[in-house]
Amino acid sequence: MHWVNWLIVVVYLVFVVGDGLRRARGAKDIEAYFLANRSLPWWAVGLSVMATQLSAITLIGTTGQGATDGLKFVQFYFGLPIAMVILGVTIVPFLHGAKVYTAYEYLERRFDARTRTLTSLLFLVSRGMSAGVIISAPAVVLSAIFGWSLTWCVVLIGAPTVLYTVIGGVQAVTWADVKQMFVIVGAVLAMLYVLVTRMPVPLDDAFAIAGAAGRMQVFDFSFDLTNPYTFWSGIIGGTFLMLSYFGTDQSQVQRYLTAKSVDEARSSLLMSAYWKIPLQAMILLLGVLVFLYYTFQPTPLYFNPTHDQAMRASAPATYDSLEARYTIVTRARADAALAAVAARQSGDAAATTAALDAYRAQESEAGIVRTAALAAVGKVTNAQTRDVNYVIPRFVLDHLPLGFAGIFLAAVLAAAMSSIAAELNSLSTATVVDFYQRHYKREGSDAHFLAVSKWATAIWGVFACIVATYAATLGSLIEVVNRFGSFFYGSILGVFILAMIPRARAPGAFVGLIAGMTTVGLISWQVPSIAFLWHNVTGAVTVVTVGLLLSLAPAPKTT
Repeated sequence: MHWVNWLIVVVYLVFVVGDGLRRARGAKDIEAYFLANRSLPWWAVGLSVMATQLSAITLIGTTGQGATDGLKFVQFYFGLPIAMVILGVTIVPFLHGAKVYTAYEYLERRFDARTRTLTSLLFLVSRGMSAGVIISAPAVVLSAIFGWSLTWCVVLIGAPTVLYTVIGGVQAVTWADVKQMFVIVGAVLAMLYVLVTRMPVPLDDAFAIAGAAGRMQVFDFSFDLTNPYTFWSGIIGGTFLMLSYFGTDQSQVQRYLTAKSVDEARSSLLMSAYWKIPLQAMILLLGVLVFLYYTFQPTPLYFNPTHDQAMRASAPATYDSLEARYTIVTRARADAALAAVAARQSGDAAATTAALDAYRAQESEAGIVRTAALAAVGKVTNAQTRDVNYVIPRFVLDHLPLGFAGIFLAAVLAAAMSSIAAELNSLSTATVVDFYQRHYKREGSDAHFLAVSKWATAIWGVFACIVATYAATLGSLIEVVNRFGSFFYGSILGVFILAMIPRARAPGAFVGLIAGMTTVGLISWQVPSIAFLWHNVTGAVTVVTVGLLLSLAPAPKTT
């Protein structure tokens, strides 16, 4: 990579880390360290809420998802506005008014200590794994750039980020998030500009080609429980997921607990309700444009350089055969796409239909060759071979003009550091408040608890780095992180729903939580074809049903 790109990366990271350390000086106790003394303005909190989600996973996983699957992933977020309105009148006033450090602290006041402990433990497991996925995203970029091992890249990203997070507090994290939002949006807009100006055909014709390849479909109204991205899974399953994520996940709850008031906390969440779907659609569109760019340009057989090297070294004859076949079919695909554009511009509807059909056939043939190539490298490496997470890094390095690659990489690394910091800060909060203070040492000095908080942050950072070494091979990172969360989120949401039902009792909440997790686990094991978004609905409904049945049952008589 050119030194100019490196200079952009270094300057930005020095600025972000330096500003974070400067703001960390005021954190002298755990309220300042974890909640910034509940003094942050709503707009900063709102940007932090959005930035925590717009991690490096968004720039890599979501754009890669757009390139391979198109716009249909945006349906995943259709439940977000509904969830934000519901949270604004339910959980947000409860938690902010309770003056708690963690969402799970409230559950002990409402039910008992064991319900609080189990719920917090489930959060720690799910969020600890998700933090690993977030670290793996920039590690994928560095691995693609330099050909280094993924493990080494995880260490390179994780170590300085953990150090920064240990020193900083939530105030440093929040203001880093604010800067991160502008950098990410700026990088996306810059890449959109490059792609639009370099498209060899008019944009409306290009989108017609993308539509023929199935990349422009947004809505799928089929009620198919095995399809993760439909209108109904987004509206129903997505609403449950967003309710749990924004309403009960400490990484998000901690953001709005730093707001000055309940009204400002509500306003911070509504910012996501207004802007999240358009922003995600824009990022997916970036992936679609990358797909279109490669439609008219030579396309790599393997986007992952490691796969390319492994095939060249271990199976050169197979590699040469596949590459020759792929070159022929992608050239034919490009010719078919240009023929379709010419037919559209001629105004001949019949010719256009025939040309688009011919393009679809060539696109299908290219997909068959790519599938065969991935299967071949899978036999060589004995590892999963989906390379969706390498599509955008490869495009950035091979095709963006000088300086743009540095902007993109700076955005990825800054987003990763900020999001990881937010995750680790929330993991440390739950560990210290829900476990260390609650079960081990109730009384102690501010200096003692602050030191314990920093040690907890470091330990979770190491755990996340271990998870990260495996996460990048599991498929689209944006899917992986939501699969992890969906296994736990519905059941956790169910407990908080019970907490707002006056008749619900502690035994029902605890047993209901166990029943919810057990049900989701059995479905995941026995019926793996059920899309992960429906796990959120299943977990929440099971917890509430079991919890209410046990709460309404007459208590056993004592003698």
